[in-house]
Amino acid sequence: MNNKKPHAVLIPCPIQGHINPVFKLAKFLHLQGFHITFVNTEYNHKRLLKSRGPKAFDSFAGFTFVTIPDGLTPIDGDGDVSQDIPSLGQSIRKNFLQPFRELLSRLHDSASSGLVPPVTCIVSDTNMSFTIQAAEEFSLPNVLFFPASACSLLCILHFRSFVEKGLTPLKDESYLTNGYLETKVDWIPGLKNFRLKDVVDFIRTTNPNDIMLEFFIEMVDRIHRDSTIILNTFDELESDVINALVSMFPSLYPIGPLPLLLNQTPHNHQLASLDSNLWKEDTKCLEWLESKEPGSVVYVNFGSITVMTLEQLLEFAWGLANSKKPFLWIIRPDLVIGGSVVMSSEFVDEISDRGLISSWCPQEKVLNHPSIGGFLTHCGWNSTTESICAGVPMLCWPFFADQPTNCRFICNEWEIGAEIDTNVKRDEVEKLVNELMVGEKGKKMKQKAMELKKRAEESTRPGGCSYMNIEKVFNEVLLKKN
Repeated sequence: MNNKKPHAVLIPCPIQGHINPVFKLAKFLHLQGFHITFVNTEYNHKRLLKSRGPKAFDSFAGFTFVTIPDGLTPIDGDGDVSQDIPSLGQSIRKNFLQPFRELLSRLHDSASSGLVPPVTCIVSDTNMSFTIQAAEEFSLPNVLFFPASACSLLCILHFRSFVEKGLTPLKDESYLTNGYLETKVDWIPGLKNFRLKDVVDFIRTTNPNDIMLEFFIEMVDRIHRDSTIILNTFDELESDVINALVSMFPSLYPIGPLPLLLNQTPHNHQLASLDSNLWKEDTKCLEWLESKEPGSVVYVNFGSITVMTLEQLLEFAWGLANSKKPFLWIIRPDLVIGGSVVMSSEFVDEISDRGLISSWCPQEKVLNHPSIGGFLTHCGWNSTTESICAGVPMLCWPFFADQPTNCRFICNEWEIGAEIDTNVKRDEVEKLVNELMVGEKGKKMKQKAMELKKRAEESTRPGGCSYMNIEKVFNEVLLKKN
């Protein structure tokens, strides 16, 4: 055992969209010579072993998985679903600090007996802000990783001001539909042409004690001005916003997009096979894509949390079918509210030669496949950055959280996508799919997406901004001798 190695403890917020980027960062650190301890909740680790195989993580030297309880009541059945976000948020605030402290103590004991190198730093999801207290208690440097866009962070940092200005909580539900969300937000430096509708949507609540609003205000109160914050974005993508953030947090470093940063490091095969998907991946779809023309397929995936009504699903289904374009659609077991999805035989017949429905897939491989021409997405930040890394334009149907914010940038700032109305209709889906795949607008969006891809690649190469930023974080924080 090499006890000279730096040892990083990484802890993501326990939902799929946060686990993935923190896991990529863990791989990157491991390839730079760090011993890694990756902290999952017991619930998610069970799901991970179910999707990857019971022995999937046994043989990795210097990359270990540990678990802490999530403090929630166990889910009935086989528990292969995303947990309720507000309940998780409440539990993170109340129940996570003590087990995390105990974990750090155990790692300290293991290091004393020479089993692992002593812990030298913590890299924590910003949502797990209790780690700030634990890091102080154990005298460890703590880097905060915000896995969403810089713009989402800027919105969240101002949540308290939204409350103070009386913009949230809303007086009643009617404010969601009466045009109130079109109100301009022109008082936050770095935000251009923003409306309430474009702000991270936890402000759209009528509850004065809303759990998520409280969760983020508490998180922001815990972050010090001198905290080191890293972001999965790059300077050119969100330059105005990043400049505004740096004036608030001088030690703020965009190091993304992580998929490309990770590609800069020579991989060993064993590490490449490590993955963090909580659902089992169906790789047959990659073979199916092989049979399709370059740039001809629409990829459809609403991420790990979005849910919709059966009516909405059918509007999407028939819009895709009527567009006559080939499509690959990922339908999770829990995508439709209150039930499973059974498509009519009429629909199955209609799409038999050109549509494939699958339960989960290796998304980056799919997006980078030559036959993919467009991505119908919920605009989660991982999906957004992976689409940019692949140079694929998007159709946007944001569902919640940071997705409306990302959608605003995709469609208005970067012009690499078009938005589908929340109240989805098949005719609109058909029209937009055709525009994206064969229209003039679609060609322009594709061109801009390819330009952004090129800039993202430049940023993550040695000498690029993101690459230099991660080196700074290494030298000034993670490898700094206390």
